[in-house]
Amino acid sequence: MIEVQCRSYEKHPRALTPCARERASIAGRLVALWLVLAMPVGLSAQAPLALPPNGAAAAAYRSAIAEARQLLVDLMTERAIPGLSVAVGVDGGVVWSEGMGLASLEHGVPVTPLTRFRTGSTAKPMTAAALAVLYERGLVDLDAEVGEYVTRWPEQHRPITIRQLAGHLSGIRHYDPEGLEFFNSVRYTNLLDALEIFDRDALLFEPGTRYSYSTYGYNLLGAALQQAAGRPFVQLVREVVFEPLGMSSSVTDHTDSIIAHRTSFYERSGGGSSYHTRQSGWQSATRTVLNGPYTDNSNKAPGGGFLTTPTDLVRFGSAHLMPGFLKESTLQLLFAPQRTTSGEETSYGLGWQLGEDSQGHPTIGHGGGAVGGTSQLLMHPDLGLVVALQVNLTDAGIGRAAREVAAIFRRELAARN
Repeated sequence: MIEVQCRSYEKHPRALTPCARERASIAGRLVALWLVLAMPVGLSAQAPLALPPNGAAAAAYRSAIAEARQLLVDLMTERAIPGLSVAVGVDGGVVWSEGMGLASLEHGVPVTPLTRFRTGSTAKPMTAAALAVLYERGLVDLDAEVGEYVTRWPEQHRPITIRQLAGHLSGIRHYDPEGLEFFNSVRYTNLLDALEIFDRDALLFEPGTRYSYSTYGYNLLGAALQQAAGRPFVQLVREVVFEPLGMSSSVTDHTDSIIAHRTSFYERSGGGSSYHTRQSGWQSATRTVLNGPYTDNSNKAPGGGFLTTPTDLVRFGSAHLMPGFLKESTLQLLFAPQRTTSGEETSYGLGWQLGEDSQGHPTIGHGGGAVGGTSQLLMHPDLGLVVALQVNLTDAGIGRAAREVAAIFRRELAARN
């Protein structure tokens, strides 16, 4: 049972009754709010909605939408997810965009398709897109050593290439397993300064010999792109990725800025040890939804420091399923599995996770986790299908739901064909 945290003064007899009410489970207490607030908002605030041109196709999509919506409502109830947003694209058009639940539990603000969520690691494909643009412009060599771009990178480290950084073959470590770095409180105005977090640490292995996922490797990649382009990393991504693709809701997650439609951020206690959640929550026997702890994501902008919406994620994903934004040859580079120096193939391209669904259809995508946010972007290139989910809860585990939504729309598309 997951409960809302409450505080009462046990010595005051009248405090017990309201506290008991407040400690009712979220699954029971909020589901009515989700159904009353979220559904009408999702249906009435669908400015980005683009249905197929004929009535029969629209009816087919509406059937898929209804089935997928119920799946997501059930997921929210099961996981006590305060707010969720979903978007689905087919052949470059957004066929469904809807917000469910609450962006703010305290103020009763509903989620809409405009609500901005933390990307977590779905920022990595965005960084890879900036890399691809600079590569096409001849400003970055994938096989050049990073020291050619970032002169402050310590010389005692073995040479690391841009390709190795983008494919997680660099040997640079991930977050501190104690969890302290995930709750960064330092404001970095220059990405180069954020390299201090890890640049003096020993590499885990000789670059190229192993795959090891590293957000800090993407920090170094972002710093190299910044130096190659001659402008700050966040400005670069805005100019060469967000603006060309019409991703008007995608911005840097600046904690000191007023950002319209930014959601509140939540986590659950009582879920066991995880560097994504504060240690005090590990010790709680009661599974409780809490305000997420403060964190400043300027320490990891290239690997997890943006805000976006599922609609923008669908626009972004759709732009990678056909030449236009990038050349066909560049897309093939991004989606080709990387190999270690021994020839072992990984399941990661340049900024993209590669896999297949339960029926063996190829998939491309990326998940992301942040303080108070979980994201999932999933593409089925054979059908031009893109699914994006975002929630305002840490470690919400929405990957399976994204795959199930994709399966629903695959069935509808197969029926139409």
